[in-house]
Amino acid sequence: MPESQRETETGEVERDRQQRDKGNKSSHNIVSVISQFADDNLSLVRNISTGLAVAGVIIIARSIKLITKFQAAHEIPAHFIERNVSLRGKVLSITEKGIEVEHVPIYLPILSPLLSKKQDVSTSPLLVHLAGVELTPEGKKWLQTNLAPAEPVWLKLISRKDATLHCLVSQSKGSMWSCCVNEEVLRLGLARSAPITGVLPDSRLYWRLHKRLHRAEVKAERKGQGLWKEESLWERTSKAVRDNALFRLMRRIFKRT
Repeated sequence: MPESQRETETGEVERDRQQRDKGNKSSHNIVSVISQFADDNLSLVRNISTGLAVAGVIIIARSIKLITKFQAAHEIPAHFIERNVSLRGKVLSITEKGIEVEHVPIYLPILSPLLSKKQDVSTSPLLVHLAGVELTPEGKKWLQTNLAPAEPVWLKLISRKDATLHCLVSQSKGSMWSCCVNEEVLRLGLARSAPITGVLPDSRLYWRLHKRLHRAEVKAERKGQGLWKEESLWERTSKAVRDNALFRLMRRIFKRT
């Protein structure tokens, strides 16, 4: 190989090496500058990172409505009901229409106070009906006694019809145990099982709930509790005498005299 060609190739290799070294030095300089800036402004970098993290949590929380206070049935997202999400609340009153409950959203120490300032502070209750249950008058009185105002409850969303939420309502009975009110009123014979509003009769959810509630109703029937209580012989005899036409006639005669 001629000497001139060899020198040319050697020169090109040397220039390539110098360019690579220059590029590596430039990249190293940029990394060094960024690292030095981060070291000199560590608190600023931390604050920016924290701010971005908080902003991300706020966006996520608001998008899935974790900390939103619902004040009407129509405000609850459809996917909450489809997934049978449980909401926390506290009882306000028991009315002829159902149970009035104030929704208590999840509390996040930093985010909740910030967002609550932007929200309306007024309170409007959610109207709740016990899903799959038809209460007797005694059952309504039992609710008024056992679901006192400010009583914390959990509402497992089953369906929504107009302004009413049909739910499985649970109340805490200690740190490790809770009581399903729907089942309890059936178990005590204070209600009858009824069709579950808003759920397709051939769906898995319908039959799972129906089986659960029917089991509680059967227990009351077997024990003769509440509306399933059988009258004693004396009670049946007394009722038969009172309903007898001759007895009613004699009672009217004695009243006139």
